[in-house]
Amino acid sequence: MTVTVNPISPEVGAEVVGLVGHQLVDQQVADQCQLLLERHGVVVYRGAKINDDDLVAFTRMLGEVVIAPIGGEKTHPEISAISLDPATSVLAAYRAGTFYWHIDGANDAVPQKATLLTALRVSDEGGDTEFANTYAAYDALSDAEKARFADLRVVHSFAAAQVLVHPDPSEKERAAWNRVPSREHPLVWTRRSGRRSLLVGATTERVVGWAPDESRALLDRLLEWSTQPRFVLHHHWNPGDLVIWDNTGMLHRAIPYEVTSLRLMHRTTLVGEEAVA
Repeated sequence: MTVTVNPISPEVGAEVVGLVGHQLVDQQVADQCQLLLERHGVVVYRGAKINDDDLVAFTRMLGEVVIAPIGGEKTHPEISAISLDPATSVLAAYRAGTFYWHIDGANDAVPQKATLLTALRVSDEGGDTEFANTYAAYDALSDAEKARFADLRVVHSFAAAQVLVHPDPSEKERAAWNRVPSREHPLVWTRRSGRRSLLVGATTERVVGWAPDESRALLDRLLEWSTQPRFVLHHHWNPGDLVIWDNTGMLHRAIPYEVTSLRLMHRTTLVGEEAVA
């Protein structure tokens, strides 16, 4: 089968067709994936049908793999099952938080580099995934806005994301959320390469030094700006699809689906390589 690579939109996403299963476990394929991630932020391998062994092997070709601290698969601790079914995933109760725009590990000093997600079973309703390019969102700001935001710092917390799902938490729930340390980051993440992105999303709790109302208004406005249609890729899942994205510069969210859905994804994650600065 001929392998084709095509941009999905001007701002985000490239689609690769023609690579299936073990064919992905090839250093040339991994090197091409790295280039596509840098240029497009999201890489979609349509109908890849990759098994767990090959998913882990391919992930290792892209970088150091995160060992799931909770809920990793027995034979592959690098793989997390993504499901709303508590019998399938011990973290199912927290998965509704993925319905809101976020990056993974935003309250870490070094957020994860990238995420790989493959569809074993898909949902009849909902369950698609959207990605928003925060590099492009930053670049499209006016010079005045870039200057205004250059020195702002933002607190990210697990609690800020969870309260969107559970707006009236019990004291026990709140205490559990607060056990996850919060993190202060610049609002604008400047890479060693000079590339910049907006570090926004569900985990943004407040702008340091701002009044609560003003802080919330700015963070909500910047999230709305970053997720307008021109910066967003909507991916409709088919069984066997493999999607990889730059977790540091792409917000993502799942379109809501029911607890009774059969949707099941397997995920691997790459260790971060650059602290937020």
